[in-house]
Amino acid sequence: MPDEVAGLEVKKQALYARLRGVKRLMVAYSGGTDSAYLAYAAHQALGEEMLAVIADSPSLSRAHLRDAVEFAQSAGIPLRVIETHEMEDEAYVRNDSTRCFHCKDELFKVMAEAGGPLGFSTVVYGMNMDDRGDFRPGQKAAAQHHVLAPLAEAGLTKEEIRTLAREAGLRVWDKPASACLSSRIAYGLPVTRETLESIEKAEEALFAMGFRQFRVRHHGELARIEIAREELVLMLSLSMFEQASAALKRLGYKYVTLDLEGYRSGSMNALLPVSMIGFSGAQSAATSDGAQ
Repeated sequence: MPDEVAGLEVKKQALYARLRGVKRLMVAYSGGTDSAYLAYAAHQALGEEMLAVIADSPSLSRAHLRDAVEFAQSAGIPLRVIETHEMEDEAYVRNDSTRCFHCKDELFKVMAEAGGPLGFSTVVYGMNMDDRGDFRPGQKAAAQHHVLAPLAEAGLTKEEIRTLAREAGLRVWDKPASACLSSRIAYGLPVTRETLESIEKAEEALFAMGFRQFRVRHHGELARIEIAREELVLMLSLSMFEQASAALKRLGYKYVTLDLEGYRSGSMNALLPVSMIGFSGAQSAATSDGAQ
């Protein structure tokens, strides 16, 4: 245990040294644990020489946006909310396996446009070591825009970031992972504002029922509910089935089903062929970022 603590401290110091070395920078901030801790660390290292930037678009739930803004304000982190327009990109709306690439490509373009006049020429984002082998096309966009990944460069895993966030007293240390609303839509079905609104309202209904880690996956007329295994037992009653079904059918779904495997990140990717997964460039992105 002492060796693990010492090792984590070394990684933390490496992160801070890297941030101080970059000097003025913008953090691609989403409000999740990784980007929140990165924004916090950057602010601790650089003070007003950093800026957290969160992208506002229809794929970001209003509750998530409010929480992200409130956290930044409570921590005194300089924050700017910018609008992104990925919904105007046909390649994004088409919703094939490259959707996340087009989203992040738009984000990093808009961040560069906003940061240039303010003197921020460097962008960092919250990729960690655990993300390197996953299917995340956004990493390819990050590499193309020369976006840095200081958490991964310091060798920090997701669990280690949660530990550092907890030690720093950040309330987001155990926040459940939360990807954009578009990630709930089955590949091949178009991303529309109406669909995103239905998903957001469906997840608000489940949250009101007491669930914390879950997803509502959109398959056209069918909504597939994934709930974390530790919470799954809470759904297993006829009254809860009826409540969830009624709430989602009011939003237009004809069929509502419970996924017996429970919540798992990126479950939509299981339907993708290996050739598509190779597009992500996860390893090349991590290598590119780490080499800079």
